[in-house]
Amino acid sequence: MEGPRKIGEILRNVCGVSEEALAQALKVQESKGGRIGEILLKRKAITEVDLLKALGVQFNIPVLLQIPPEGMATDFTSRVPIQFLKKYKMVPFIRDGISRIAVNDPLLFQPLDDLRMILGLKDARVVLAPVTAIMSAINYAFDLSQDSAEQVIQEMRPEDSDTIISEIQQTGDLLDDTSAAPIIKLVNLMLSQAVKDRASDIHIEPFQGRLRIRYRVDGILYDMLVPPRHIQSALVSRIKIMAGMNIAEKRLPQDGRIEIKIGDKNIDIRVSTIPTAFGERVVLRLLDKTSLLLSVSELGMGKEMMSRFDGLIRSAYGIILVTGPTGSGKTTTLYGALSSINKTDINIITIEDPVEYQMEGISQIQVNPKIDLTFARGLRSIVRQDPDVILVGEIRDLETAEIAIQSALTGHLVFSTLHTNDAASAVTRLIDMGIEPFLVCSSVIAILAQRLVRVICSECKESYVPQEDTLRGLGLSRETMAEKKLFRGRGCNACLSTGYRGRTGIFELMVLNDSLRSLILNTSDATAIKKVSLGQGMKTLYQEGIRKVLEGITTVEEVLRVTQD
Repeated sequence: MEGPRKIGEILRNVCGVSEEALAQALKVQESKGGRIGEILLKRKAITEVDLLKALGVQFNIPVLLQIPPEGMATDFTSRVPIQFLKKYKMVPFIRDGISRIAVNDPLLFQPLDDLRMILGLKDARVVLAPVTAIMSAINYAFDLSQDSAEQVIQEMRPEDSDTIISEIQQTGDLLDDTSAAPIIKLVNLMLSQAVKDRASDIHIEPFQGRLRIRYRVDGILYDMLVPPRHIQSALVSRIKIMAGMNIAEKRLPQDGRIEIKIGDKNIDIRVSTIPTAFGERVVLRLLDKTSLLLSVSELGMGKEMMSRFDGLIRSAYGIILVTGPTGSGKTTTLYGALSSINKTDINIITIEDPVEYQMEGISQIQVNPKIDLTFARGLRSIVRQDPDVILVGEIRDLETAEIAIQSALTGHLVFSTLHTNDAASAVTRLIDMGIEPFLVCSSVIAILAQRLVRVICSECKESYVPQEDTLRGLGLSRETMAEKKLFRGRGCNACLSTGYRGRTGIFELMVLNDSLRSLILNTSDATAIKKVSLGQGMKTLYQEGIRKVLEGITTVEEVLRVTQD
């Protein structure tokens, strides 16, 4: 009887692996040990799917690239620890009414037999699946099996609020945390629910007779929970312990940081507390560190503007400012710009408060007022590090502005942000800070103002006929809309019944040319500057927003919400 075929032979025949790659892998195996397939995978000679297909042929096991969520039962979550399944990369599921177990390594016979025995699945069929598919299925099953935050609150008793809270010492997966303490369970569920619903912030607000928890999704605050007032102290204490803050100090504002893992997501949470008349108010800002950085092409600019902006960010020197209110996506835009120009022949250094995204190949400095590491002091040191491109998180004062301008005048490209309503107002702001108009003219090359608008949910998107008043307000007539439609979202489970899912940017790009520079030397009036810019073809935030409305990306209400000052 013929034995199982060798994996190298299968990889050569099925996946087209070259003889040279196999020979090199065999040399590594002889000197360091290991399996041929894994060596080839590490050397990027094959993909994980190639290896799974080859193992499938070798062991006569089918390969499944995705594990369907509708086949996930959750009854096994109470009998098998999540750590066991993650360690051995296996998960049970049902497909076509048949019990199956997905594995990534078919040679782990003992753990597979243990799982079959624990769950009584002696006849379960084995399939091969990628690590990502198995981990997602494990997280999905354990997420489904958790109690809701509302259930935990209903089960809590007043005496639970006095429970001694154990300190978290390391970054752990919240889905792994099986602590029975109701407060700990509530905080874990609150955080995991917020991440699941794509929330950017959680607000814990105490009032005289109640405690309110809200979260912000796509820029809008929604009620999340209304727990009993008596748990407020324990809830805040638990969060402060996780953030490494002083739980005894309740009279002063405090800041802290939490790093957690929820399934396959690494979440960085910035915690801020302030004392109010009815107790401490807490805001948690959530940042998904595993989310991918957007490129310039994904920010939402029109083709013409994107082409101009892409050219500007490749300038040899000068200042490019991005303006807008807090939470309008300024940092995301700047990082999109940095990722587009980030190459080995360019030295990029940033100073931020805080460092929001980690980028490969870029030196990032965190502002720390406790040791007097301010924007101005950090920027002064950065200039001595031979940078080509500098990112200053925000120009907050005259000193920072002066050093940024000096850096631009001495041959550096500087990116920074300002809090102003539109592009023209940024010039006025700099001059109000005390910068001489001629320095603004000689250093600033472009100003980009931006806002974020919610995108209509693709699951429940529908067209509708707008009212005459709406069209008139948009500056459109019924005739011009004859072949165009406006869209809105009805509201569904995918978008939490809001009609929107996700956000995109609208932009106003003002490039400083000779005529604008001449004007700025004579006046810092934002209205006059804006008028000249519009005459030279600049599109306002409102005009860009209406373009997105006519393209069916967002709604009139959204554009009016973010552009009306």
